[in-house]
Amino acid sequence: MLQTHLRGLLQQIYPARDAGDLARAVLAAFWPEGRTRRQRPRRPSNNLWSERDAIVITYGNSIEDGAHKPLDLLHDFLRREMTGVVDGVHVLPFFPSSSDDGFAVMDYREVDPALGDWSDIRRIGAAFSLMSDMVLNHVSSQGAWFTAYLQGQPPYDRFFMEASPEDDLSAVVRPRTSPLLRAVTTAMGPRHVWCTFSHDQVDLDFRNPEVLLEILRVLRLHIDEGVRIIRLDAVAFLWKAPGTPSIHMPQTHAIVKLMRLLADYATEPVILLTETNVPKAENLSYFGRRDEAHMVYQFPLPPLVLHAMLSGNVRYLRRWLRAMPPAPLGCAYFNFTASHDGIGMRPVEGILPPEEIAAMIDCVRDNGGLVSMRALPGGGEAPYELNCSYFDAMRRTFAGEEGDRIARFLCSQTIVMSLEGIPAFYIHSFTATENDHTAVAQRGMNRAINRHRWSYPALCARLDDPATAAAQVMAEMKRRLRIRARQPGFHPNATQLTLAPDDRLLCVWRQSLDRGQSIFALHNVSAETVVIDAFSLNLIADEDWRDLLSGEAIDPDGTIAFAPYQCRWIANTG
Repeated sequence: MLQTHLRGLLQQIYPARDAGDLARAVLAAFWPEGRTRRQRPRRPSNNLWSERDAIVITYGNSIEDGAHKPLDLLHDFLRREMTGVVDGVHVLPFFPSSSDDGFAVMDYREVDPALGDWSDIRRIGAAFSLMSDMVLNHVSSQGAWFTAYLQGQPPYDRFFMEASPEDDLSAVVRPRTSPLLRAVTTAMGPRHVWCTFSHDQVDLDFRNPEVLLEILRVLRLHIDEGVRIIRLDAVAFLWKAPGTPSIHMPQTHAIVKLMRLLADYATEPVILLTETNVPKAENLSYFGRRDEAHMVYQFPLPPLVLHAMLSGNVRYLRRWLRAMPPAPLGCAYFNFTASHDGIGMRPVEGILPPEEIAAMIDCVRDNGGLVSMRALPGGGEAPYELNCSYFDAMRRTFAGEEGDRIARFLCSQTIVMSLEGIPAFYIHSFTATENDHTAVAQRGMNRAINRHRWSYPALCARLDDPATAAAQVMAEMKRRLRIRARQPGFHPNATQLTLAPDDRLLCVWRQSLDRGQSIFALHNVSAETVVIDAFSLNLIADEDWRDLLSGEAIDPDGTIAFAPYQCRWIANTG
């Protein structure tokens, strides 16, 4: 069955090649001699994750001290602060790299010696479910593969996507404003190579099956080193051709299906997560028919939650949530607000009106943030992302209110904890990190504003001082995550319905898979006190209801008050 399905996918991707020969090559790449695979595929189910799952996102060098390996320090931080709080850790690209903080990979098979080595990665993976990045769209222009391409050395002489300035490239969708093509001199003569992201990140040419085979060998290496969640970075741009948008191409989806097929037959529980910062329908397409990604990012969440917190109104966030279908069986949403990248604005195209987007941009700039642009097909620019620490983005609201920043920020993170899916939190959300303008000036890119590198002694001192914002945010986020992990109503696939008791309250009802627990998760996104009738939640009268966060008993026939930015998880406890 595996070979039949594999041949069918390879026929779609490479119709001019012998699918049988390619299938054998794929199997040898992913399961080299000595490796075994399942006899039957792993069937779609909701057993790959639970309410105990939450993930911290971090760079390998987000914590430094000048004396120890950064991965050593990260392991110590995770052991000290995250044990029993999160189940997984996403270590952003830890390979030798020439730019873009790891996303211009020079060598897929090595750990950057400035961070540590594979033993450090394995140690983290032994304690937490480990996620790594498969930066499969492009590699560094300074890496061995591209150097061999320039010298005309096979097989790398056919590893990179070439085009001509005379080609019709007007329809190409891109997240950057830099020129798409880069002129290079090779042993074969002058060429123009395709660079979706930057001229230091040269796109691989997956039209050559040898590229796919080499990427599969890299995937196998990472799995052998303990990685269990594979983040397919920039996967939407994988297959490109002049005269097309070169995004979400059919061959791209077929390659994701091929990787999912291999994962389903792997003896290790491998999960695929697609990184596609695009509007809703395009993003959800990567679930396929339960045969592509296990998880997809909820990219509209960061801007929509931010808008709700700054405006004090959940209307647009609630409308989007109501229109979101439940994840298919065997699939889950990946929920977050902050990450190593900026707050993407493309996913809210058609959701937030232009005047609301303009208000967000103005407020983020007032809060010390920056705005990055993208090129539009045919010319012009549009906002691509807001660059700002998520904690600093809460400094003041549309109304100019500056108080309650910690409560406002905690409310935003609690929303992520409450929704269907698996919650993920950037390390700088746990540590209430502020904008790093010095890093922007030193490194020459807007995204550096939210990629602060902590001195570990300084960070520990802050976390040990209960008067600091870092200590207060860390303590409360840990408390809420520990409570969450004990609630079956917060299983990533537990039923979710969106209620509307008040435009200042985001309210979702979650029900456990066995229907034994109901949780009404309510979040006051405003600076006002809000009071609602408990009757509006339809609390079952003959059960005991209690707010899991405050411990208060809730009277189904009474009223429920919310202080500014207060969150309540009202659950049946009887």
